[in-house]
Amino acid sequence: MRKKDVKALAMVLAGGKGERLYPLTEQRAKPAVPFGGMYRLIDFVLSNLVNSKTHQIYVLTQYKAQSLLRHLQQGWVGTYPIEGLFILPVPAQMRVGETWYRGTADAIFQNIYLIQQTKPDLVLVFGADHVYFMDVSQMINYHLEKGAEITIATIPYPITECGQLGVVVVDEQWRVTDFQEKAPHPTPIPGQPDKGLVSMGNYIFNTDVLIEEMAADTADTQSSHDFGRDILPKIYETRRIYAYNFCRNEVPGLSGPNDYWRDVGTIKSFYDANMDLKNPLPHLNLYNPDWPIRSVKHHDPPAKVVVDTSGKAGFVENSLVVGGSIIAGGYVRDSIIGRNVYIASNAKVEDSVILGHTVIEEGARVRRAIIDHGNVIKRREEIGYDQERDRSRYHVDESGIIVTHSFDYDQKTQ
Repeated sequence: MRKKDVKALAMVLAGGKGERLYPLTEQRAKPAVPFGGMYRLIDFVLSNLVNSKTHQIYVLTQYKAQSLLRHLQQGWVGTYPIEGLFILPVPAQMRVGETWYRGTADAIFQNIYLIQQTKPDLVLVFGADHVYFMDVSQMINYHLEKGAEITIATIPYPITECGQLGVVVVDEQWRVTDFQEKAPHPTPIPGQPDKGLVSMGNYIFNTDVLIEEMAADTADTQSSHDFGRDILPKIYETRRIYAYNFCRNEVPGLSGPNDYWRDVGTIKSFYDANMDLKNPLPHLNLYNPDWPIRSVKHHDPPAKVVVDTSGKAGFVENSLVVGGSIIAGGYVRDSIIGRNVYIASNAKVEDSVILGHTVIEEGARVRRAIIDHGNVIKRREEIGYDQERDRSRYHVDESGIIVTHSFDYDQKTQ
């Protein structure tokens, strides 16, 4: 099969609850959580696929999907005039039995009719809640060159950190020979004794293989119907399964190694990934015109930093500020300021992520916090200065990051 003749269909798994991201997922699915001031987490996988010329994409939704569906409708469905492109959300419909999706594999099986209708050569099963850049066409080429039936996207991790993760074991040709889950002594990559391979949760399947293995897994009453936990560990001895090294993926316009991949599944990892963006030379460069991260095209006015009515100047240092936001005599340092945020005179925001549509009134202080949509931080209020008091009012994670709930969510994010 020639590469240019391959027909690929992407199935994006976007039904995750994201329980460890609570309260950010209190009113939205994890893929719909805002990131980087103006994006949603799902924008990264969709941009990677579209930039890679994978133009047939189904997005499988389930948990608290309204925010996600609205984002897809406003930012993706029918937005880009690319020949052959479709990005269609597919809500859980109980088409196979009387259950919701029971796992990643079951989500695919319940929508297998879409695969049968489209008749692709390859099915790409990708997650919707990781932050990274990837030219997926290079993984497809690797899959074809290896003569693989299944290819798993993997990333090398320090072997000392692999004991708490699922490790993919490979031989010298990178064919998968085992799966290890939280092994006390994980097997390293051949020739790299200090590194182990961790699955990114992205897969390429030959279509016939996927359909056959889906049917077998569905018939297994002991299965939790998850690709990484149930299906792949059972079939690696009988199927040609290869691991793809994400760090060898060359993204156009990116200088240096492509080794930035973040599973933002916890409050701490989400906070850290946002904070990465404010660095002068961030590993995740959102300013690469050769690999744009697409999203809803909002018609916000420019952000501005101005004096207040008394003439006190606003100040911003080492921060990212998105359109529609106004810093009027306030102070912002080492923070991510989302859309349509107003920071008043003598207010101070430090080491924080303000997701958007929020007012921080005069004299208020916010430090090491994530402020969700629709908040009003009252005059002279303090967040991040008294942890005992913060715990009585807000969610405080184990690392001490304060997270507020969202208010008037649907009205504030239109």
